[in-house]
Amino acid sequence: MPAPVPTPIGRELARVAKSVARAFDDELAAAGGSLPQWLILISLKTRQLASQRELAEAVGIQGATLTVHLDAMQTHGLLTRRRDPTNRRVHLVELTAEGQEAFSRLRRAAADFDHQLRAGISDRDIATLYRLLARLQHNVADEVSAADATS
Repeated sequence: MPAPVPTPIGRELARVAKSVARAFDDELAAAGGSLPQWLILISLKTRQLASQRELAEAVGIQGATLTVHLDAMQTHGLLTRRRDPTNRRVHLVELTAEGQEAFSRLRRAAADFDHQLRAGISDRDIATLYRLLARLQHNVADEVSAADATS
């Protein structure tokens, strides 16, 4: 009888990542937000003022997709957009007081979720997890580099 085949790491990682992402989305929704909103708010909070192009790069989404999210967030009073007086082609984005409150609320939800994820896991195991994830990322980057080199 052949030995059982272990579940491929990539498959298990994708399954767990999907489950964790779904749970995180639910936590953010319960706090009145979403992952794109959280990423935009945290980027604006750490930069205070950013162009839409810089913001799209920081969040990791396309400019058109960012515009949809910014439109909704502006409608809800979370941010303002204005033209850069030194370059009229650039839109500057700033948090409003309501945006600051949303940031605080979502930051608490994200911190609570992180605390939940860490339950029962030692600091040493967390450090090991980070090293393993970095190794997996490196292994994938190596594969992409090798494939690019042969193209």
